[in-house]
Amino acid sequence: MASVAEPTAPPPPAAPAAGSQHFIRQIIAADVQNGVNGGQVHTRFPPEPNGYLHIGHAKAICIDFGLAQEFGGRCNLRMDDTNPSKEETEYVESILEDVRWLGFHWDGEVRYASNYFQAMSDYAEELVKLGKAYVCDLSQEEVRASRGTATEPAKPSPYRERSVAENLELFRRMRAGEFPDGARTLRAKIDLASPNFHLRDPVLYRIMRATHHRTGDTWCLYPMYDYAHPIEDALEGITHSLCTLEFEIHRPLYDWVLDQKPGFFPSRPRQYEFARLNLSYTVMSKRKLLELVRQGLVTGWDDPRLPTLGGLRRRGYTPEAIRRFCEAVGVTKYDSLTDVALLESCLRDDLNRRARRHMAVLDPLKVVISNWPEGQVEELTAVNNPEDPAAGTRRLPFGRELYIERADFMEEPPKKFFRLAPGREVRLRWGYFIRCTEVVKDAAGQVVELRCTYDPATRGGNAPDGRKVQGTIHWVSAAHAVDAEIRLYDRLFTVEQPGTTEGVEFTAELNPESLKVVTGKVEPALAAARPGVPLQFERVGYFCADQDGRPGQPVFNRTVTLKDSWAKVAGKG
Repeated sequence: MASVAEPTAPPPPAAPAAGSQHFIRQIIAADVQNGVNGGQVHTRFPPEPNGYLHIGHAKAICIDFGLAQEFGGRCNLRMDDTNPSKEETEYVESILEDVRWLGFHWDGEVRYASNYFQAMSDYAEELVKLGKAYVCDLSQEEVRASRGTATEPAKPSPYRERSVAENLELFRRMRAGEFPDGARTLRAKIDLASPNFHLRDPVLYRIMRATHHRTGDTWCLYPMYDYAHPIEDALEGITHSLCTLEFEIHRPLYDWVLDQKPGFFPSRPRQYEFARLNLSYTVMSKRKLLELVRQGLVTGWDDPRLPTLGGLRRRGYTPEAIRRFCEAVGVTKYDSLTDVALLESCLRDDLNRRARRHMAVLDPLKVVISNWPEGQVEELTAVNNPEDPAAGTRRLPFGRELYIERADFMEEPPKKFFRLAPGREVRLRWGYFIRCTEVVKDAAGQVVELRCTYDPATRGGNAPDGRKVQGTIHWVSAAHAVDAEIRLYDRLFTVEQPGTTEGVEFTAELNPESLKVVTGKVEPALAAARPGVPLQFERVGYFCADQDGRPGQPVFNRTVTLKDSWAKVAGKG
């Protein structure tokens, strides 16, 4: 796992593209211009370490860190570790790794909500002294029932009018561990008649005996997020507290917490909300992702089918593609569903420029070139990336026996099939023209081998007599090819919005074809491919080596197909 050391700062981000001046950029630009907060910009990214970050968090990271960089400000990385029953050091370390991988730099040390437990407790006492908070003996269920509904008014707790002295004594005894879990809570005294449920005397503290991953058993009283969040921001000098849209209804409580005792905190942050990222054919709920992991429906938090940043990284996604996607999605005030095809398009654009080309055969069919000299091996020259001249070339061994894709041959081809068939000539990528002269079958009638001839004058793939062939296919040398496990990943779910069909569990909508494993043949250069380095298997798709591979026994994950193979299935093409 990654250490807590601070990462190296990346280069300053490029200026936003034309048309990307979204409303939060406009707010911050106006504040800077008008000297609000002294013209300073200080944001924060506050994940709860109760799971691994996913692509939705990537959008928040790009906004929080990206805007701070853009306006010459700072961004804190703060762990919202206020619920020890669900949080682990493993999750903290994965968050640090993910933020680094995306290319962002946090200001100073990593912060933790637990750093401020004492300050939060002290402020709670101030609220009690002001008559703004009281200790309530109602159970969790009783509190929920007493807060009413959209059509029924809230009922005051019978403990709402306790004296300041009694509340202060009870709160201190709660903190000292004198009461069992759930026996008492500290509630804010706000407005039981408010149409906003978050202002109907919300709970600020609950008793919970759970060992905290940082503070151990020091505390048995933990703050609720709605209480902790504004205090953390105020103590850290945050100027713009950027949250997803579901926190818009929480903003009045955010403001209430900070405004009860003006001047108590060193700064007065402001909260702004933007729409979260909703992506088709996946789930973005940590609870649902955890369920998939715990039920063994995926191999772990970094399963390449998951939208976690660890899963995307293992699958071969690049941070550049994810950042470009987040900018393309934009920042709005309304919820929407983003087609995963946009993410895949951003990825293809990035990989097309950076991925080295190689040849791999996923479903091998043997080809014997009958007029090639026995034992002779030539080395052909192949371009590593036609989009990047600096990538150079590589040498490919070529001999009498080859493997081609089984799908590149048909005995009785339809009219628009331009690949290999009996009597037909095709071009071998970077190699020669070959013509099929014989088809060898086994006892069951299955094609097991093709006999072909080659034209020595067509080395490099061109005929000096000017004749043309309509098909070019990829291949590998049978004598030099390396066996490789190839994992063909696809979308994890079969429906655009898993879990939204009434009466249907989201796990029932899993795609049974989300992973197929085949044994293929790859170029010898790929025997020791490094995990995470993007590759294009020509005519097949984008891949990267997986961490499960061993020298001479590589494993490759399909990152994305060369084209959107779901477009026609979804009726989009």
